[in-house]
Amino acid sequence: MGIYLTGIAWVVGAAIGAGFVGYLVRKFGWDEGRRDNNDAAGQVFTIVGGLHAVLVAFILISLFDSASAARDGSYHEADSLVAAVWAADSLGPEVKDEVRKLSAEYITTVEQREWPLMAGGAEAVPDTGWTQLDRLRKAVEKASSDDDWVRERKAEAATQLWQVYEARQNRLNAVEGGRVGGVVWFALILGSLISVLLPNLFGGTRLAAHLVIVSTLAGTITLLLFAIYQLQNPFGGGVRIPPDAFTSARARIV
Repeated sequence: MGIYLTGIAWVVGAAIGAGFVGYLVRKFGWDEGRRDNNDAAGQVFTIVGGLHAVLVAFILISLFDSASAARDGSYHEADSLVAAVWAADSLGPEVKDEVRKLSAEYITTVEQREWPLMAGGAEAVPDTGWTQLDRLRKAVEKASSDDDWVRERKAEAATQLWQVYEARQNRLNAVEGGRVGGVVWFALILGSLISVLLPNLFGGTRLAAHLVIVSTLAGTITLLLFAIYQLQNPFGGGVRIPPDAFTSARARIV
């Protein structure tokens, strides 16, 4: 709920600010009935607004895709871990118990230690998870392979653990990789300011209508910028992907 209130505050504040600037321009700096520059200003606004809209749309789509991929990746990581555990069940009681124990410890590490750090935007997490995966790999490797069925199950467990490794790396990369760079933010903010200020060059509309136009434009652009800001980290902010995949995985292997 706090995120939505923050977003509303951003939008309302931007709309009020743009309306105030528009009021000052019309009252003290621009003749409301003047139409001489409408065509030229309209062409400039079309180009600038169009370019800015393309930039905003491209970033939003990219962040939405990244968030969706991060959610799917967490389930892929958890499901691969479960598949590795099930495959290791055929490698003997000793290996089975060790793999299940290490897998439960790995899930605990992800849920309780890594997820809060990722939600906070931490660039690095402890190497505990990597160490536990390596111990899982060694536990599978040491299993004896007396017949074709056991060798097949051993190879399947190793393959699934490799997929866990890849999905884990992608999950950790998503925290840092989704952030919008400083140069892009500069372009977004400056482009937004120009797009909001350009309508003040138009003449012919009444003051009330003009204030509605610039306020609506400013509020809409600010709403999109707020969405970009919230979507940067798929594990925090407005998206906030929960570790539900690993909670479900725990129930299947414990």
